[in-house]
Amino acid sequence: MNKQERVIFIINTLKKLYPTIPIPLDHKDPYTLLIAVLLSAQCTDIQVNKITPLLFAKADNPFDMIKMSVEEIKEIIRPCGLSPMKSKGIHGLSHILIDKHGGKVPQSFEFLEELPAVGHKTASVVMSQAFGVPAFPVDTHIHRLMYRWNLTNGKNVVQTEKDAKRLFPEAIWNDLHLQIIWYGREYSPARGWDLDQDIITKTIGRKTVIDTYYKK
Repeated sequence: MNKQERVIFIINTLKKLYPTIPIPLDHKDPYTLLIAVLLSAQCTDIQVNKITPLLFAKADNPFDMIKMSVEEIKEIIRPCGLSPMKSKGIHGLSHILIDKHGGKVPQSFEFLEELPAVGHKTASVVMSQAFGVPAFPVDTHIHRLMYRWNLTNGKNVVQTEKDAKRLFPEAIWNDLHLQIIWYGREYSPARGWDLDQDIITKTIGRKTVIDTYYKK
């Protein structure tokens, strides 16, 4: 298959596997999504979904969040890891949302990326999942699979995002990035990978990746 045929195969396979696409992080509005995504850095979504109900029971909006101290936030979110940095980020961005944006999460990559502890990936998730703006957030699963599928050189997530946006139609970015995440978790993980279960990589994967798998 040429690259375009591989892209079509991927899209069609993922549509069959995931006709409806659950959002991995539990949230009820743009603010709670922003906090959940921030907490998910170097932490599993399952763990985040255990911690956010505890945090949001005390503060599910920036006005209540700034009433808590950084230390109080840190104690609640400690199981998510990186709690000193994340707690400062949550407290700081909540202040900025109130001071600059009337307590609302801005619908803008530029303003989101100005917030403490919010990088391009977090901003992309919020823009796509909260506001429906086409974006292609690249996490470790997407980065791994885009390389395995020979669609990027895999050198860094910036290049992987550019390649994904160039190859896949913009109209399906928001669904597709979630479908790839679920597929990566279920069929093409970094550890405990069974290539026979991974129909996409087995069919169109990078030859060196497949050869290395069988050598092991």
